[in-house]
Amino acid sequence: MRNAPLLITYADRFAGDLRGIAQMLNGPLAGAFGGVHVLPFYERIDGADAGFDPEDHTRVDARIGTWDDVAAISQTHEVMADLIINHVSSDSEAFRDWLANGAESPYDGMFSTYEGVFGEGATNDELCAVYRPRPGMPFTKFFDHRGRQILLWTTFTSAQIDIDVEGPQGTAYLDRVVDALANGGVTLVRLDAVGYAIKRRGTSCFMIPETYEFIADFADRCRARGMEVLVEIHGYYQSQIEVASRVDLVYDFGLPPLVLDAFFTGDTTVLRRWIDIRPTNCMTVLDTHDGIGVIDVATDVTDRAQPGLLSDERVVGLVDGISRRSGGTSGLATGAAAANLDIYQVNCTYYDALGRDDQQYLMARLLQFLLPGVPQVYYVGLLAGTNDIDLLTATGVGRDINRRYYDPHSLSEALTRPVVRRLVGLLRWRASTTIFDGTFTHLDAPPGRVAMRWSADGQVLDAELDIAATTFRMVDVDGTVIDDFAYFDGWS
Repeated sequence: MRNAPLLITYADRFAGDLRGIAQMLNGPLAGAFGGVHVLPFYERIDGADAGFDPEDHTRVDARIGTWDDVAAISQTHEVMADLIINHVSSDSEAFRDWLANGAESPYDGMFSTYEGVFGEGATNDELCAVYRPRPGMPFTKFFDHRGRQILLWTTFTSAQIDIDVEGPQGTAYLDRVVDALANGGVTLVRLDAVGYAIKRRGTSCFMIPETYEFIADFADRCRARGMEVLVEIHGYYQSQIEVASRVDLVYDFGLPPLVLDAFFTGDTTVLRRWIDIRPTNCMTVLDTHDGIGVIDVATDVTDRAQPGLLSDERVVGLVDGISRRSGGTSGLATGAAAANLDIYQVNCTYYDALGRDDQQYLMARLLQFLLPGVPQVYYVGLLAGTNDIDLLTATGVGRDINRRYYDPHSLSEALTRPVVRRLVGLLRWRASTTIFDGTFTHLDAPPGRVAMRWSADGQVLDAELDIAATTFRMVDVDGTVIDDFAYFDGWS
C-alpha cells in the first residue's frame, strides 16, 4: 500500500455515512490521507460490539450506504476493511439456522463447540491454560433444535459465536467474505481477532504454532484476490515480531504505551529499545477504536517467565498516569468498572491520556509519523477528542468512551481548533514528503530524547525530539528548520 497516512473511522460516528467519508477525504481533509480504514460497515453496524459481530459480513448496512459507495471511495483513496475471522453474531442467519436445524442445516459444522476441541471433557489444567481477553471461560450455553444444552466457544461475548475456521463450512464462509471485499473495491484487509481462531486442547488457544500457519495460509488466500493483509493481534511483543515475517503488515501496538511512558517518566530508554527491534512493515498507531494496549508491553500473560518491555511496576505507573491525566475518567471505562471488560487495555482517548496537552500531543504524533511504517490516525484522535462520559454512561460499554459520535456542527467546530489544524497540516506534510520511502537511521541521543534521520536520493531529513522538555527540532529535506508546530498551520 501507499506510504501515506491512513484514517481509521466509523462511517456513522464521524461523517454520517460512507458518502460523508468520501466528502471529508476529498474536502476538508484533502491531501491529508492516502487511504481510509472504514470500521465494520456490514449488517449490522449497531450490534453487540459496534459492528464486530456481523450478522451478514457480505452486505453493507443500508443505513450507511452500499458496496457502490465503498467502491467510490476506492477511486481516490485506498480502502481497508475488517475481515472478522473468529466469529459471527448470534443473530446471524447461519447461526440461527444451525440452532434450529442441526445436522440438516447447510451451516452444520461452521461453529466451534466445546466438544469439538475437548471431546467428552477437559481437565482443570487444560481449561485454565486457555487464554481469553475477558474474565471467565470462553463458552456460552445454548439449546439446540432438540432442546439439548450445548457449549459453544464465545471468545469475546456471548453474542459473538466462534467459527471453526478449519472446517469446510467455516472455510467456505470466510472465502465468501473475502470475495465480497475484493469485489467491493477493498485493497487491504485487517484480520480481526485472528489470534484466537485456532483451538487445540492443552494449549492457550491463542497464537499457537497452528495459528501462525493459518495466518500465512489465509494471507495467501487474500493476496490471490489482490488484497494485502494487516494482522491485528494484541499480545506479547515477541508475537508481533514473529507474525510480521509472515504477513504484509502488523500493527505497532507497542508504540502507544511506550510513548506515554516516555512522556510520563521523561525516560526514553525503553522507547528507544523498541525502535531498534520493532517490525518496520507495520501500521503505526497511537489510538484506535479499542483502548490503549497494556498487554503489548507487559510480561507475557501466557508465560510469566517472559519479561515485557516494561516492568510490572512501570506498567502500573503507566495505568495510574493515564488515570491522573484523564481526571480519573479512564478508570470509569476500564476493567471491572465497565461492562465491556478488557484485561489488556486502558479505555481512554489519547488526547486525554496526555492531559489534553497540545504540545505533547502533537509531539507524540510527530514521533509516530517519523518512524518507519504507515501512520494510521483514528477519527477521535484526528479531532483531539476527549473522553465521552455521556456515551459511556448511556451504554455502559467501556470502549465507547473513545467512540464519540460527531454531528456536522461538532465536526466543523473541531476542525477549527488550533491543535487539530496543526495535526491536519502535519498529516499533509507527511503525505507529501516522499523521503519516508528511503532509509531510516535511529541516531544516538542524550537521555530523554529520540533522534532519527531519513535519507533518499541525496536528500536528508533530521529530527530530534526532547520528550523530557517537550520540544523538538527538525531539519526538513529542503533545509527548513522546524521547531514550532505553528509551521504546520501553513499546510492546512
